[in-house]
Amino acid sequence: MTTTTPSTTMKYSRPPLKVLWLIQLWLLLLFESGLVISEVPPHYWETPYSQPYFDNSSRREVTATVGQAALLHCRVRNLGDRAVSWIRKRDLHILTVGILTYTNDQRFQSLHSEGSDEWTLRISSPQPRDSGTYECQVSTEPKISQGFRLNVVVSRAKILGNAELFIKSGSDINLTCLAMQSPVPPSFIYWYKGKRVMNYSQRGGINVITERSTRTSKLLIAKATSADSGNYTCSPSSSDSASVVVHVINGEHPAAMQHGNSSASSLRWRPVPLLAITTTTTTAAFAVTWNWNWSSGGLFVTWLPAALANSWRRHWSTSWS
Repeated sequence: MTTTTPSTTMKYSRPPLKVLWLIQLWLLLLFESGLVISEVPPHYWETPYSQPYFDNSSRREVTATVGQAALLHCRVRNLGDRAVSWIRKRDLHILTVGILTYTNDQRFQSLHSEGSDEWTLRISSPQPRDSGTYECQVSTEPKISQGFRLNVVVSRAKILGNAELFIKSGSDINLTCLAMQSPVPPSFIYWYKGKRVMNYSQRGGINVITERSTRTSKLLIAKATSADSGNYTCSPSSSDSASVVVHVINGEHPAAMQHGNSSASSLRWRPVPLLAITTTTTTAAFAVTWNWNWSSGGLFVTWLPAALANSWRRHWSTSWS
């Protein structure tokens, strides 16, 4: 008996010609556009979003005090593998590249923290000659740069009034010091009498009032005595000091005393000596009397009302005793 096994036939139908044609067209378009090629177009990484650029939030003009470190902050976004350099504009001298210093002047230093966008030029002990423009430059092609202006000033304290002050014994001494040229408020302002700090004086009646925001300091001494005479110095932390000489005298004369903040340091009164010649120049309201003392060789100046000066001149043009 013969057994016949039916054969199983698998039939695969071809895709329609229209589908094949569309696939071939799609591949052709991909090749033409270059999207299936492993090579990336040269201009791909040169898009604006990947180029370095400066963050303009940094201060472009900086004022520093002589002797106080100056810092110029440059922020660069998307730096990649480019280098940041600092260049002095006036002579095009390269100061730093990256964190390396390229000048013999070791006062210049580049500061940078890993992962930070900030590159800082630090100038230790700046001098007025360091004032000028400094460029933060990035090594792109072409190079890009951003300028920073540095102003180095000499900050000096100032005590209001003249350099010499006359105070009546028993009156108050009131000295006011300003540190207005300082680019930042001073961290402290010390007052000295000679070499002794007055801010912590044990003498009663002394008060020091300092306002950092206005860069001012006041020294108040109540009921001054002759022991309070001397040289007083105002010394802010970020400024050169200033001094004034205070004389506390007994008695009173309009030409010798200071009232409030006015000073008569250039006007000194002395009694007419026993042997003296007095010359008076009279104006409408006042007369200036010049007293030459032969015994001491001193020249003294006195301000008097004109009427009183004329009266004295009649009796004391030449004094002999």
